[in-house]
Amino acid sequence: MMRPVIVLDRVGFRYNELPVLEDICLTIRHRDFLGIVGPNGSGKSTLLKLILGLLSPQQGRIEVFGTDPVDSRLRIGYVPQFATFDRHFPITVLDTVLQGRLGISPALFGYRRADRESARQALAEVDILELQQRPLTALSGGQLQRVLIARALACGPEVLILDEPTAHIDPKVEEGVFELLKRLNERLTVIVVSHDVGFITRYITRVACLNRRLVCHPTAELTGKMIEELYGGPLKMVQHDTVIDGHA
Repeated sequence: MMRPVIVLDRVGFRYNELPVLEDICLTIRHRDFLGIVGPNGSGKSTLLKLILGLLSPQQGRIEVFGTDPVDSRLRIGYVPQFATFDRHFPITVLDTVLQGRLGISPALFGYRRADRESARQALAEVDILELQQRPLTALSGGQLQRVLIARALACGPEVLILDEPTAHIDPKVEEGVFELLKRLNERLTVIVVSHDVGFITRYITRVACLNRRLVCHPTAELTGKMIEELYGGPLKMVQHDTVIDGHA
């Protein structure tokens, strides 16, 4: 069996005296498509920060590609929550995606031809190469999300992590984004944090239910009762019937 990409072994973390994560055990392998779900305050963002090496576990251990997460950052592409990105900043699509080459390109001499080729290749992979000179202010929500994914792909990652990638875009665009992620999953490990449990189960192969503690299931095993226990109350499942119109 292929060596695990990410391993969390009895990981715990707290902010001051407040426990956020307890006894987290999780193994992620190459080309997994993992969805992490849970209510607000359940520790999802903290878990991502630990995997990215932005925080260190206070209990247990984390390995990414067999080493400390800090040493593997350039092998991971990260797409932050949509709301944390200032879409009104005066910058073009191509220059935004080139930011994904920071840490790879020599800082003193600017971007190289290879960096620009990698950025354009990433834009082509998310189907918006024709927008490379357009300012971010002129993009739709769906187009901007593809730009952020392209920026994460520009470093040539082996793992793609996305935090609520469709939380602030039009529902009719959501399916297009996940179809893209499904295609990327043919060569990458993909980890997605989402609140839309009913929708993402159409695409992911495993779901990690997190509410301070974590339980991982194959997608087919997820039931309404499990979801109610996770969120602490009855929920309604919403069926998405969407028509995709271009990339908007």
